[in-house]
Amino acid sequence: MKIRKGNKSKRITKAVAFVIVSAFTFSLLHLFTVSALAQKNEHYNSPLYSPRKYDPSVDTSVGLPEALKKIGIEQKLGEQLPADAVLRDENGRDVQLGSFFGKRPVIVAFVYYECPMLCNQVLNGLTGSLKGISLDAGKDFDVVAISFDAREHEKSDIAKSKKAGYMERYGRPGTENGWHFLTGTQAELDKVTNAAGFSYKWDEKSEQFAHAGGIMITTPEGKLSRYLFGIDYSPKDIKFGVMESSNNKVGSAVEQLLLYCYHYDPSTGKYGVAVLRIMRIGGIATLAAMGLMGFVFWRRNKAKSEKSGKVKEGKG
Repeated sequence: MKIRKGNKSKRITKAVAFVIVSAFTFSLLHLFTVSALAQKNEHYNSPLYSPRKYDPSVDTSVGLPEALKKIGIEQKLGEQLPADAVLRDENGRDVQLGSFFGKRPVIVAFVYYECPMLCNQVLNGLTGSLKGISLDAGKDFDVVAISFDAREHEKSDIAKSKKAGYMERYGRPGTENGWHFLTGTQAELDKVTNAAGFSYKWDEKSEQFAHAGGIMITTPEGKLSRYLFGIDYSPKDIKFGVMESSNNKVGSAVEQLLLYCYHYDPSTGKYGVAVLRIMRIGGIATLAAMGLMGFVFWRRNKAKSEKSGKVKEGKG
């Protein structure tokens, strides 16, 4: 009876190991096959990409293009944002940037409202993180989104629509006065972006702005106290950043992992952050973890089988 149970256990172990290895192999092959087929005639419908078809058989270049070498976010901790910069709010009224200072910390996000790629993810990530903390906009801090696209200066309806969408996403009634969506002329925008260390560049071929993703936190007086990069911000980091900024504390520079908003078009050799590539890397990492788990499971059961066999031999 024990021998039968032992054989049955071995068969189950082998079956499980076979299923895990088979699933791992199939998934890996499927991942690369889909990737290869998709690259031949891929049409991006993602909001992170503008629609475009391309043929990868055309020779492409590697590395960062010149556009991305000239953009980024320089941490200017302790620097003052220009209080006299005149911008326009979502209601079409001209306001000075300094009108948002003097009461509480300000979270600043440089975006442009018609961005087809990263900007929505910056605001989505910020809003999601703010929902995860107990502090309230309009009471403990203000959120100021600034469009760096001067063409949107005469489109106050876009800013108004953006605010309405993110107020609904934030889901905290009564906090409307803590959210501000601004536009400006090129001269005024240059004053603010230069002071914040935010550089960007218009690319004629892709017809979109190349820029990096991130947010900044200022003290109540408007001095830059903290930078957070990317599109996913830890609620804890934002909460501590706001609390420290409220006490006029300026944080230290952090390591930059810049996420660029820039279209990748292999037919022209242009490079940007390919979100699909990041997803594929994540998929490969997951599959590798599955394979490792299957191997550990197999080795463990093999060791048990060998130990059981030695015990039986000893009894014999």
